[in-house]
Amino acid sequence: MSRPYLRTLLASVAVAAAMALAGCNLSDVTSGRAQAPLSEKMLADIASKNMDKESPILARIFKEEAEMEIWKQTRDGEYALLKTYPICRWSGDLGPKKKEGDRQAPEGFYTITPGQMNPASNYYLAFNTGFPNTYDRAWGYTGSELMVHGDCSSRGCYAMTDEQIQEIYALARESFFGGQKAFQLQAMPFRMTSLNMAKHRNNPNFAFWKMLKEGYDNFEATRQEPKVAVCEKRYVFDPAQPENASKPLKFDAKGKCPVFELDRNIADAVLDQRRKEQVQMAEYIAQGVAVVPARHNVDGGMNPVFAEKLTTQEGYDNKGRLIHVATAPGALPRTPDAPAPTQIVSVPKPVAEAESALVTQASVPVPQPVSKPDAVKPKHAALVRSAAASTTKARDADVKSEPASPKAVAAAPQPAKQRSANAATKPDATDEASRAEGPPQLRTAFSAPPASSGGVLTGAQPVVPAGTFDSRWSGSGFR
Repeated sequence: MSRPYLRTLLASVAVAAAMALAGCNLSDVTSGRAQAPLSEKMLADIASKNMDKESPILARIFKEEAEMEIWKQTRDGEYALLKTYPICRWSGDLGPKKKEGDRQAPEGFYTITPGQMNPASNYYLAFNTGFPNTYDRAWGYTGSELMVHGDCSSRGCYAMTDEQIQEIYALARESFFGGQKAFQLQAMPFRMTSLNMAKHRNNPNFAFWKMLKEGYDNFEATRQEPKVAVCEKRYVFDPAQPENASKPLKFDAKGKCPVFELDRNIADAVLDQRRKEQVQMAEYIAQGVAVVPARHNVDGGMNPVFAEKLTTQEGYDNKGRLIHVATAPGALPRTPDAPAPTQIVSVPKPVAEAESALVTQASVPVPQPVSKPDAVKPKHAALVRSAAASTTKARDADVKSEPASPKAVAAAPQPAKQRSANAATKPDATDEASRAEGPPQLRTAFSAPPASSGGVLTGAQPVVPAGTFDSRWSGSGFR
């Protein structure tokens, strides 16, 4: 058995075992969407950029630009950009996630292992960002299950389309099969250029972002994955042991940093990159480059390619209040969740004002409907007849005091027995047609209620099953 084949086989077993320990369904690991192959176009792009299908990957996310980059190691050992994906949705604001429920998507440097891949996600496919990492825990930040997933819906996550996450998932899977133990995810507020830093210089998170920029510059200068450590509650990048050190480096996230130096193999390129960026940023600030205004009451963002295709429609929240709901383009995503049963409330259609007016102007007594044998029990029959007779006498008195013109009645009323029989035997559709074509019907409190519009109040919002794509976009709309 060849060594490459054996290595791939062992990697496959390791991925399956890690996912099993993570509580995933192994049937989804070995088949279905999690095993969808890379497209011929993607394989051609990989080959054209001097890469192998199983070579390591690195991911970068930029909130403000709403983009996710996948980098892949070339045969020369450096990382090169393979593809940029527009992010369908991210929630919160620029800045790190600090506590559970703040709707923030995390920022920082995270490590993604095979055990964090979720082939059985309710959002098509997903991988866990690993929040909180060592840095986040040092600051006491809380939160869990912060994902990169499909379904284009976010509440603290980075949401892609199903097609995008399927391809990203497949690239990570092939890299794991090729022997990569974990890939790095760099989540940034924006592209950390000197110009963008100058534009955000007044943001309360600026000091945190300057720290992230050190790691960003290391990657820009070397095209190598930066080594990340945490001490004194801050990130340090590419630390190396000094020449005369007798003990290996040991980092404590909250403790004092050990004596270290920047890796000599990359020190010159990294320091030159940092120096150049600092000078450029100072020049932008001196020129008075405009500061990005603070975002108020804006939740997250979306890449323009998706925002331009969004439409809005009126909807209702759980309390019946009118809201505007954003609907995303494309087909509904496939989801294993069964929709919740719908509940439709039937409300009788109110009698029109015109009909009511004709009833009050009629010069004929209001007839009593013929009760069905099972409709009214014998012990209540007398009470019903008495109430009906009283109502008839009262209305007759009103009619005599103010006689109505004979022209007010469009047609002679039918006998009471005939109308009662028609109300009991005619279907709703015939009744509706007769009201539309003929003269207005004489209606009383004892008449049968008119047919409702399909069992739903006229003008009511259609009921949408819970768990669907549309329901996730209604109300607050995003995860």
